[in-house]
Parts: sequence; structure tokens; C-alpha cells
Amino acid sequence: MRIGLLADLHANREATEACMLALADAGCTQWVFLGDLVGYGADPEWLVDCAREQVAAGAIAVQGNHDAAVDDGSIQPMHEHARAALEWTRGRLDRSQREFLRGLPLQVVDADRLYAHASAAMPARWAYVSNALAAWQSLQATPQWLTLLGHVHDQAVYYTGATAQAIHFQPVAGAVLPLLPSRRWLAIVGSCGQPRDGNPAAACAWLDTGTRRLGFLRVPYDHERAAAKVVAAGLPRSLAQRLLQGR
Repeated sequence: MRIGLLADLHANREATEACMLALADAGCTQWVFLGDLVGYGADPEWLVDCAREQVAAGAIAVQGNHDAAVDDGSIQPMHEHARAALEWTRGRLDRSQREFLRGLPLQVVDADRLYAHASAAMPARWAYVSNALAAWQSLQATPQWLTLLGHVHDQAVYYTGATAQAIHFQPVAGAVLPLLPSRRWLAIVGSCGQPRDGNPAAACAWLDTGTRRLGFLRVPYDHERAAAKVVAAGLPRSLAQRLLQGR
């Protein structure tokens, strides 16, 4: 089975559609949404409905901090423009859409895999796994062989082997990584809806559970259209600039 992995979609319809098409072309037949369906972008209703439809068909979705903040804006401090987007998003979603976001679990265990948005270590604190120590702490919080996360917006892989330390590996676009059974793994799949590494192309990944391989993709999409929709919606222009610049 090949699973398409999408994180930090952030109400970006154009990026999500492009990534799902690319992942389907790569052979994905199942989907996992690793949190932050909403926030920043101009299409929160479409994103929530898309994820809800896929979950009804068997997909997995976990809650991100922006999803949680739709219901409770006091969950985590956010910068001014993120909070403005959150307030705008609240006004766009209907009751059933908000209830869907509220009901998403913080993490899901499926076979030998754990899916979460931020970290397996106290997931409700929304800690960032941005270095080897944070990765090690997350790996210590679960017995699962593979942990798959979002939240950081950049793609990354960490693993443990003979030593107790987590070792960092930086994947490049198109990389396919064999996941050795003798190691334990943590992978961050990157942001579909708001990349921040200077490349505006959407980021996503796939997991082949049969061959134990993990593939990383960067998918060009119409980021100019997505940015124009942000401006047209009256959202902060800085959020549109982020899409144009990939930062």
C-alpha cells in the first residue's frame, strides 16, 4: 500500500489539489492529513470538506494547532497575521466544519506507525521537532517504528540505531529513502500549503508500507493564483508574499 502524506495544507486549495494529483500519479491510494488544514490561506471551507470526504472514505486526519485554534484561539500564542487569518477563518466555516476540526485526534497509531502534527511527546503542547534532541524526545514517547509529523514546514528525517541519539538526514526533492527495520524513524513531510525554505513549490511525501520506502516530493502549483486569492479575501498581504516567495 502506498500512502500520500500531506501536512500544513493551510487552506491552500491550489497546492493541495496539485499534491494530491502528484501523489495519485505516484501510486498513492490512501491518504493521511497531518494537521493544519486551515489558517493563512483563502479556501478553508474547501480544505475541510476535502479532508472530511477523504476521512469518510478511510483516510486518516489528525488535528494541528491552527485547526484547534479555530475552536479555542487561546490554545497557543500566534503572531498578528496568523491570528487575523484565524479570525477570518472562523467566520468562513459553518458549524459542521468546525465540529469536524474539533473532533480530530491529536495522534493516530496505525500498525507500526504514529501520525501526529507536532510531536509524539506531549502533542497538545505543539512543540517543534526542529533538531535531533526534539526528534529523540518524540521517538522516546512512542514505541512505534515510524513517526510521521508536520508543523515545522520543512522536510526532514531523523533516525536512531545502535546509539541513543537521533541522527538528522535532509532529504531533497525526489529522494526515496529505504527505511531499515533495524532503526526507528521520524519523518517530517514538509508543508503543502505554505513552504518556508525559499522554494514556493508545495511539499508532500509518500510511504510504501510494503517496501518500507519513503519518498519526498516538491510539486509546482499555481502559487500566484493562491496568493491572489489571499489578497482578494482581505487577508494580510504578507501571507500572499509568503506563497510567492516560499518563505
